[in-house]
Amino acid sequence: ISWEYIENNFLIFEGKIINGKRNGEGKEYNRGKLEFTGEYLNGERNGKGKEYYIDGELKFEGEYLNGERHGKGKEYDYSEEIIFEGSPLVAFILTLDTA
Repeated sequence: ISWEYIENNFLIFEGKIINGKRNGEGKEYNRGKLEFTGEYLNGERNGKGKEYYIDGELKFEGEYLNGERHGKGKEYDYSEEIIFEGSPLVAFILTLDTA
């Protein structure tokens, strides 16, 4: 396991780093608070993962491709109630069609 730090000694990543890039399971932090847990490939979020609000509540769980949400997922509000479930790409296309 490797760790990355920034100024003021805040931990920003905990996980495997291969050839200078995040790979495999890892955790991202923002100012010392857990922001993401999941899978990485060549430095990008790839595979399954979870995002968290700054207070630690679950924000999103689903699939990622090349660092972006991709495929199926669930998005939650601050009280962990589901506010969206499905594919972000499909939701984006539907929004454009109804605009």
